[in-house]
Amino acid sequence: MRYLSLILIVVSSFCYGQESVEILIDSLNFVINPEGKVSLSKRIASELSNEDWDKAISYLELAETEAENTENPTLELASIYVAFGDIFYSKDVLDITSEYYQKAYSLYKELGDKSEMSILENNLAIIYAQLKNQDKALEYFRNVYRHQLENNDTLRLAQILNNIGTLHLERHVDSSLYYFNKSLKISERLNNEVLKGYIYTNLGRGYTDQDNMTKARENFNKALTVANNSNNDIVKGFVYQSLAMFYAKTEEHDSAIVYSRKTMDLNKGNFYSFSNQDATSTLYQAYKSKNDYKNAVHYFEQYNKIRDSLNVEEKAVNVERLKLQQEYKVREQIRQLEEDKKRSNYIMIGLGLVTGILFLIILLIKYRDKISKSQLEKKLLEAEQKELRQNLENKNKALIGKAMAEMHRTDIINGILNDLKQVKRKAVKKETQQAIDYILKSLQRDLSSNVWEEFEISFEQVHESFCKALIAKHPDLTPKDRRLCSLLYLDLTSKEIALITGQSFKSVENARTRLRKKLNLTKEKVNLSNYMNSLQ
Repeated sequence: MRYLSLILIVVSSFCYGQESVEILIDSLNFVINPEGKVSLSKRIASELSNEDWDKAISYLELAETEAENTENPTLELASIYVAFGDIFYSKDVLDITSEYYQKAYSLYKELGDKSEMSILENNLAIIYAQLKNQDKALEYFRNVYRHQLENNDTLRLAQILNNIGTLHLERHVDSSLYYFNKSLKISERLNNEVLKGYIYTNLGRGYTDQDNMTKARENFNKALTVANNSNNDIVKGFVYQSLAMFYAKTEEHDSAIVYSRKTMDLNKGNFYSFSNQDATSTLYQAYKSKNDYKNAVHYFEQYNKIRDSLNVEEKAVNVERLKLQQEYKVREQIRQLEEDKKRSNYIMIGLGLVTGILFLIILLIKYRDKISKSQLEKKLLEAEQKELRQNLENKNKALIGKAMAEMHRTDIINGILNDLKQVKRKAVKKETQQAIDYILKSLQRDLSSNVWEEFEISFEQVHESFCKALIAKHPDLTPKDRRLCSLLYLDLTSKEIALITGQSFKSVENARTRLRKKLNLTKEKVNLSNYMNSLQ
């Protein structure tokens, strides 16, 4: 990864032909000079970064060790720290990424390499923008801008100005428009249609926030012309979704629907995306405003499905990020221990004649290393257990959330059915009544799906051992009994079960009493939820 951008990302990669990782690793054993070992170790780490995270890190650490023996250790270490930053960036661990980029930046500054400094300044600007630290992001973008002025790189100047404008968009609209217009002047001289597509769209967004709808519409129309003449789906998606949101704000619902659907067409290969989430939300609001309840319900369901999926993915990413952060801390602690051990070894060599003191130092170091290692292992074990508990909790929440969402969907459709029935009673024309009957039948078919069958299938996939144990020990339970057992296994109260199933609190209590009898627990003071959790 070299230059990063909020809108435009330039990615560089290395090509190694048909060389496999195994061949590269074998070759490493025959390399003698430190520079060759550093270069080859970085290549191996790059190849392993997506397949074996721990090995990739270990080869970068090997490169870091070998860099000390090279003719220019500062330059080699700088490139290694960039590689470390790249690999952590690929895992979205931005705080650690910024630490490594800062280390590399300091070394390139020491070497006076302005070109590499500019690349890192751009990367750091993007990272701080993602971390919502606008002041730091602007500081680095301005540094990059000054560097591009010195080198007269007009394309990069336009891109940086566009990025600075994007950073200002939420807080200072006037400043944002100033940078977008400045970027536009440069891009018009370059005749770069892709960049102009982004800038016109951003100008449209800025003027919309400024409530200058005439200029907003003018720039959106220019952006649309660029998008329609472009083969770049990323530009099209950005323009179409921005247009859909603009038309939604101006209450031009038909236009909002058209461009939201165009956005979804571009995202067919990636249904569960933030772009589709925004598009389905816009469609739901537009159809609701047009009183088209059938389509409103359809896109509301799609919006919920995408949102739930993205929430689950976001939680998984957060768990992965925390795990990597923990591993990084552990590695840093181990590195510190190794450095302490080296320093202790130097001391022992210097005090070689004082054998008694040397012996005590060795004993103390070994004891300290043993305690530290034990503590680190304990922390890792706790982290793994916590991750497992979190994964199970997320799955349980997803099951309950799905059931709640289906009940909510049913309530919405029932409300729409009642409204349509009232409209039908007031309708005079027979054609109107027949059309309403057709809609009623369509909505009633949507209500016929068996929510609980889907819940039970999902539950059995997550808690397979419990389901098998329950059936083995109590084979005479009815499907309703097993459903109640599943909800009790999730530690839900009677009130929560009543809310999910749509029953009254008293009905749930009666069902629990009947279940106790079937399980032969009437004479035992055993909590039903605890009993269910004992079946593993």
